[in-house]
Amino acid sequence: MDTQRLIAFVVFSFSLLLLWEAWQDYNRPKTETHAIQSGQQAGAPAPADTAAALPKPGAGLRPASPQTGKLDQGERLVVKTDVLTAVIDTHGGDIRQLTLDGYRQNEDKTKPYQLFEERGGRNYLAQSGFIGQGLPSHKTLYELPSGDYTLKPGQDEIRLSMKAVSENAQVVKTYVFRRGSYVVQVRHEVTNTGQSPLEGYPYYQLVRHGEAPEGESAFVHTFTGPVVYTEVGKYQKVSFEDIAKGKQEHVKEAQDGWIGLAQHHFVAVWLTRDPQDTSKREFYTRDLGNGEYAAGMILPAVQVAPGESREIGVRLYAGPQELEKIQSLAPGMEYVVDYGWLHVLAYPLFWLLNQLNKLVDNWGVAIILLTVIIKLVFYPLSAASYKSMAHMRKLAPRLQQLKETYGDDRQKLHENMMKIYQEEKINPLGGCLPILVQIPVFIALYWVLLGAVELRQAPFAFWITDLSAKDPYYILPLVMAATMFIQMKLSPTPPDPVQAKVMMAMPIVFSVFFFFFPAGLVLYWLVNNVLSILQQWRITQVIERAGHGKAAKK
Repeated sequence: MDTQRLIAFVVFSFSLLLLWEAWQDYNRPKTETHAIQSGQQAGAPAPADTAAALPKPGAGLRPASPQTGKLDQGERLVVKTDVLTAVIDTHGGDIRQLTLDGYRQNEDKTKPYQLFEERGGRNYLAQSGFIGQGLPSHKTLYELPSGDYTLKPGQDEIRLSMKAVSENAQVVKTYVFRRGSYVVQVRHEVTNTGQSPLEGYPYYQLVRHGEAPEGESAFVHTFTGPVVYTEVGKYQKVSFEDIAKGKQEHVKEAQDGWIGLAQHHFVAVWLTRDPQDTSKREFYTRDLGNGEYAAGMILPAVQVAPGESREIGVRLYAGPQELEKIQSLAPGMEYVVDYGWLHVLAYPLFWLLNQLNKLVDNWGVAIILLTVIIKLVFYPLSAASYKSMAHMRKLAPRLQQLKETYGDDRQKLHENMMKIYQEEKINPLGGCLPILVQIPVFIALYWVLLGAVELRQAPFAFWITDLSAKDPYYILPLVMAATMFIQMKLSPTPPDPVQAKVMMAMPIVFSVFFFFFPAGLVLYWLVNNVLSILQQWRITQVIERAGHGKAAKK
């Protein structure tokens, strides 16, 4: 395989991969969604304790299903901090909406990004409750206090407590929001007001529709769905399709770990209060129907004697996948940033990119510097590849003459080509290995730039105001296409005219994909191409001046 064919193979394979991912995403089966009207009115008495009818965990059982489609609505209270705005409903004390005020939507940049949402068939919310007689579930009606829950200057946290009372128990659910944090403390204080012991299993779950976030490009496919981590099973992604087919109905039981829902740039995760907590817990995923799914965990049973109280607390992280912040929350959280199967290469690349950004305070400039560093590291390999291509370019007239001389006699053609290679001491595969070695690094960097939420809304220069969004004027993709065309002109011309035309059309075909890629990715490829052109041009000039290759004879 010569270098031209190798480049074509790499480009074609990469393009095919992107097309396949986009096709899979487009053809993913979607469950028809129907809005279900609730028979319960806001302010009505709490419904019967649906969790009471459920047997204990451990037998593949789950908390009661939520009302899908149109959710029950009661009184609501808004909590606003310096980084987020949460809307909490009296039905179950759910967090029904969560807006990340520091981030903008993909499509409408004037509006803040809404992670949790409540829009008919596109519900995404956080629920918690108990499986046990007399204890509240996520369908129990809580008493919501009044007041202003906006974080004031000089105030470090906001506490919101709501109460649910049954015949033999009183449960106070408390949310704690802190300044500058996307971590929400969720606490339940259970008081036994009856004459018999109480026993209940706390559960915490996220309910989400199975569609990708709005505004995501079909050409940039990222994972959306449940994620779970344990020390035994490590990091696992669970697709909505597998849940719908029953392949992941029960994830596992473990004495550590967490579970959540990930999407491009953002994640929501249920974590225990103490990262070193070794209490046994059960993780589960569930198809709720109507295109909605649940992912959650059930903690060990809480036993409360008459007249006594017990407190249970967990943490909910709902925010951006900022690597430096989330990896300190719990073991394995760094895997939430989806680097694919090249995480071992992508992680140090992002670390270096982050350090460069701290130095120059511009993610675009940091991408350029990182590209230069990578080119310097691989300079010996690239030089070997370009030297081989330069020699092959010099020999192109003689190889073309051999093709014309021997016509369809491929055996004679091959023998004479090998003779020329031996005379010139050229390895026709010399340019292949260096390129193959660099491919994993290039792909890893592709995933780094695609998955880094730090690039979201990060400006570079001039018209590039968001490195995570496509170039609004397509200038970078067009310039990159021009650099690819120059690279092809510097490469050896294939003897086959049809192959030559295909290679010349490759920059146009490949650049179409980059019209829809984030500007940060295009910037990386553009800088890489410019450096490659300079290096290839310099080596070609040196080889040609050295007089390698013999003139073609008539």
